[in-house]
Amino acid sequence: MDICKICGFDIRLIFNNTILQRYNIDYYQCKNCKFIQTEEPFWIDEAYQNSINYTDTGILERSLHFSRIMTVLLYIFYGKNKNFLDYSGGFGILTRRMRDLGFKYYWYDPYTTNLLSKGFEYQDQKIDAITIFEAIEHFQDPLSEIKNILKISKNIFFSTQIIPSPTPKPEEWDYYGFEHGQHISFFTKKTFSIIAKKNNLNYYCLNNNLHLITETNINIYKLKFIQNRFIFKIMYYIIGFKLKTNTYSDYEQLKTSLNK
Repeated sequence: MDICKICGFDIRLIFNNTILQRYNIDYYQCKNCKFIQTEEPFWIDEAYQNSINYTDTGILERSLHFSRIMTVLLYIFYGKNKNFLDYSGGFGILTRRMRDLGFKYYWYDPYTTNLLSKGFEYQDQKIDAITIFEAIEHFQDPLSEIKNILKISKNIFFSTQIIPSPTPKPEEWDYYGFEHGQHISFFTKKTFSIIAKKNNLNYYCLNNNLHLITETNINIYKLKFIQNRFIFKIMYYIIGFKLKTNTYSDYEQLKTSLNK
C-alpha cells in the first residue's frame, strides 16, 4: 500500500495503534488530500460480529438530531413528495422517524436487521436523495462505494467527522474507534471535493459533521441562511405543520399486506 485510495498520491505512515484490544495496525495519511486509511483491514469480519458496535451510545440521539436537520433540508430542496433513502440505515430508526414526520423514506442496509422500518425497504424505487449517516468511515474503498451509491441518486447527504488539523495523535481523537475497529477511512474537505469532482458533482460542507455531494448548484447564501440556528428552528416548526405523518397510513398499508 503506497498510494492514496482517493487521489492516487503518495501516502506516509503516521502511526500504529492497537485495535480490538489485540491487533497492531498501521495508519497512513495522503500527502496531498490528507485522507487517512488503515492497512488492509484483515480484521473486518471480527469487527462486524455485531454490525452496530456496542460503544455506539449515541445511535438514538443521533437519529433524532439528523431527522430534524433533514426535515428542513429535504423539504426546502426537494419538497415533501419525493422519495428518499437511508443508506446503511441500521435498525431503521431514521427511516421510521422520517416517515412519521411525513416523508416518503426507504431503508437499505445489507449488514443490519431492519427492526423499525419493515415493509419500507428499498426495492429499486426512484430515489431523489440519499442520506448516509456515520457510515462512510466504514468503507474499505470509499471512491468505488460512493460511485455505486451515486447510481441510485446523484444527491447524497452524509455525516462523518472531518479530520482535525493538525492530524490528531491516537490518544487525541476518539473517532479513530480503536475499541471496535470499524472505522478505517477518515476524510478532509479536500478529500470530498476530489470525490465530487471525479464524479462531475458538487461538494458542500454543511458543517464539520454534515456534508453534501450533489448534482445541483446550491446557492451558498441560501445554505448559510438556513443554517442560522434561529431561522432553522422556526423553519422546522413551520414545515412540521405542513407535513402529514405517514404513521397511520403505513400501519394500514402493512396490515393490508399481512392480510394478503
